[in-house]
Amino acid sequence: MANFPRRRPKNGIAPAKPKNSRFARFARKARGEGSDRPRSRGIYLLPNAFTTGALFCGFYAIVMAMNQRFEHAAWAIFIAMVLDGLDGRIARLTNTQSEFGAQYDSLSDMVSFGAAPALVIYEWSLRGMGKLGWIAAFVYCAGAALRLARFNTNIEVVDKRFFQGLPSPAAAAIVGGFVLLMVDLEMPGLQLAWISFAIALFAGLTMVTNVPFYSFKDVNFRKSVPFIAVFLIALFFALVSIDPPKVLFPLFIAYGLSGYLVSFWRLAKGKPVSIIQTDEEPVDESERR
Repeated sequence: MANFPRRRPKNGIAPAKPKNSRFARFARKARGEGSDRPRSRGIYLLPNAFTTGALFCGFYAIVMAMNQRFEHAAWAIFIAMVLDGLDGRIARLTNTQSEFGAQYDSLSDMVSFGAAPALVIYEWSLRGMGKLGWIAAFVYCAGAALRLARFNTNIEVVDKRFFQGLPSPAAAAIVGGFVLLMVDLEMPGLQLAWISFAIALFAGLTMVTNVPFYSFKDVNFRKSVPFIAVFLIALFFALVSIDPPKVLFPLFIAYGLSGYLVSFWRLAKGKPVSIIQTDEEPVDESERR
């Protein structure tokens, strides 16, 4: 028997569908309806593309270290630092923060600033020390892992103006900067094994201390600055371009010691630096260090 369509009502309005229809959940909701739902955990392309680039640089540094091309490995670590510093800021500018991006950034940091520097300095200098060499490299790698895990759990407690311990990109810069400088000076790594041992231990242990390091997160680039500030920035880039290995490594060493110097200076005055968050500003989880 043929099926005929139902007769249209006289007022021209189609009958409303029952609310319990199995297709009701696919219907388009009115504007404002369901706006109180939490933000979906999507995957955004732009910030995660920079994170993927940083991850690739860490992987490339490992491959170059295995091929005894340590200059390329050190520069790959520095490029990973730049990309890692951009992904969180781009996520905030484009309003594409996500929990996936935060976790992905931490995993990328572990490869680029944890495993890669440890393997680079081990292949370059620590291999000849036997067990002491790989123990120093492991201390650095474990310090980076613990530092990243502690950051993820204490992000709502620590004051955003300071890092709790040396941040992993800065620790990687100390290790990579030392390797880059010595390669530029044509110094064989096996003759500097004990210096490499000390640097790996210093960077690894400093990452898990409670020493506060200034984070530069409270610097507002949207405010007007004096002309001398712009001049100093231009002077900084000019100095780096003259001889990058000889300029970058002292800068990273100075930053690595700055936390201890500030702590000792304030302790001597009876004013210890607090890393506990005191303001009520919401925490941005899009940037992991």
